[in-house]
Amino acid sequence: MLSYILVCAIGFVAGCLSGVIGTGASLILLPVLVPIFDPARAIPVMAIAGLMANVARVMAWHREVDWRAVLAYALPGVPAASLGALSLVHLPAAVSGTLLGLFIMLLVPFRRSIRKRDIKIGLGGMAAAGAIVGFLTGMFLSTGPLSIPAFLAFGLVKGAFLSTEAASTIFLQAAKVLTFYEAGALNTDLLISGLIIGSSLMAGTFFSKRYVVSLSERNFRLMMDAITLASGLWLMLVGLFG
Repeated sequence: MLSYILVCAIGFVAGCLSGVIGTGASLILLPVLVPIFDPARAIPVMAIAGLMANVARVMAWHREVDWRAVLAYALPGVPAASLGALSLVHLPAAVSGTLLGLFIMLLVPFRRSIRKRDIKIGLGGMAAAGAIVGFLTGMFLSTGPLSIPAFLAFGLVKGAFLSTEAASTIFLQAAKVLTFYEAGALNTDLLISGLIIGSSLMAGTFFSKRYVVSLSERNFRLMMDAITLASGLWLMLVGLFG
């Protein structure tokens, strides 16, 4: 019980963060969940919780969703996410934890490199991003820092960005959750855990809506880089020595 209280408290903070910058919940929660559940079970739990957090973001900004971008991103992203989730299910827990941590850490230099180029994309670019990020989402879960540049390059900002990225991700996460269920990696206990933790994320997301306009781009970048590196390093250590 005490561990759930702690995780939900951290989940509320993670929900506040993701509600402001559009990502970061899984980067904060995964290092907490992996030692409790192990990587193979923590990722299905986080998938359910993340799905609920994205539903909250869509509810908070529902009038600003760009459904063209959502469909372009989600249509190729859904089967790609299922394929990635199937790949993850068959990896040993230690391997999946180590790869997850390494992948998350590599997001920082990747995001910095593409930020230097002023790239604009249309619906075709969104479809390509959905296929690539969809597979990586199924495989590694924490790919919010990868999806952010695509939605920003499409011209979305603030509430439109938060709601459209969340709506697109809902489809990918739903496909992943169903794949985990069909593969036998999601049982009733994990489902309940995901719902409990997801409720704390939703609460944090709604609480943070008032602060969206106050975060500068520079602080956003620094915050995400710090969270990404710390989360990735911790998950690598858990995978290697846990």
